[in-house]
Amino acid sequence: MTGEANTIQAVVRHVDGGQATVEVAQGGCGRCHEEGGCGGQHLTQMFCGGPRHYHVDNAIGAEVGERVLVAVSAGSLRRGANLAYGLPILGLIGGALLGGQVFDDTGAMFGGAFGLILAFVLVVQKSRRPAGNSDSHPHIISRLPRKQEERSQ
Repeated sequence: MTGEANTIQAVVRHVDGGQATVEVAQGGCGRCHEEGGCGGQHLTQMFCGGPRHYHVDNAIGAEVGERVLVAVSAGSLRRGANLAYGLPILGLIGGALLGGQVFDDTGAMFGGAFGLILAFVLVVQKSRRPAGNSDSHPHIISRLPRKQEERSQ
């Protein structure tokens, strides 16, 4: 993997060939309390407080129940955020400007709505297509030692 990667601790819940389903207790990058952390995890906890499950590449052969470290390249997170947030905003503004030029205020409203809907369709299509670079997929990079309370059982 090239460049910096964002990592998070997880527990393997299911293995299927070279793929695994992992459970992540915390959301976001886990840097909320560090300098430069955005605190976004606190916002996500309002909407979904339980653990989250993700499908990741399992090239190291981790087994069910193991604690692992999952990584995804920092660039893929930025590209995903730009796609999910930037494209709809551009569609809304672009559609409103174009509609407003042609049909005044009513055209701006309908143009903005059309641009937003078109942008959402593009986001859905793009998000369903697999990325060409395997480094952009979340993947398990290492096994973690068992927690102290797990060892004593």
